[in-house]
Amino acid sequence: MSGRLHVTPGTLSVTCTAFLLCDMQEKFRPAIKHFDEILEVANRLVKTSKILDIPLIATEQYPKGLGKTVEELDIDHAKGVFEKTKFSMVIPAVEEQLSKLPTLTTVVLFGVETHVCVEQTAIDLVKRGLDVHVVADATSSRSMMDRMIAFEHLRQSGVMVTTSEAVIFQLLGDKENPKFKEVQALVKTLAPTSGLYSEL
Repeated sequence: MSGRLHVTPGTLSVTCTAFLLCDMQEKFRPAIKHFDEILEVANRLVKTSKILDIPLIATEQYPKGLGKTVEELDIDHAKGVFEKTKFSMVIPAVEEQLSKLPTLTTVVLFGVETHVCVEQTAIDLVKRGLDVHVVADATSSRSMMDRMIAFEHLRQSGVMVTTSEAVIFQLLGDKENPKFKEVQALVKTLAPTSGLYSEL
């Protein structure tokens, strides 16, 4: 992924961004804190990626044992849904998809678990020179302690910890964006807090 354009940390542009959906699978549903809430937010992001034509890449951790991506998420437009056993999403198949995006500078990352697969993915992407935004209200763990400490570790590692609305409106950029009304409809109601602390 060398030779990519320089990006100012914290910025998002439709033409330079990809969305990565990490392991939102059926078997995690009863175990992950606030799963229904982060699923609702992840759904907004997945729909935004489709409306704005932002590449979406998804993974499934050992789907034979943990099930497929939850049916509520329509990821038919994804560049691929890749099986993995490695915790990080940065596997050869995903790297191949990322390499096909010549203007890519930034990844928006969300899913489970915050302190395992999401954190390891984010750090691997930072090592590869990408600007990484982890969406806090679309990312969780089995333990809130693990989740919150992971957010802090991510910030210390140079990752932006953000929210779904911040991502969506930054990508829109302007009320005059022709897709504004279509995307705005996704965020007319406030996103659930998903157990996040005010300190974030």
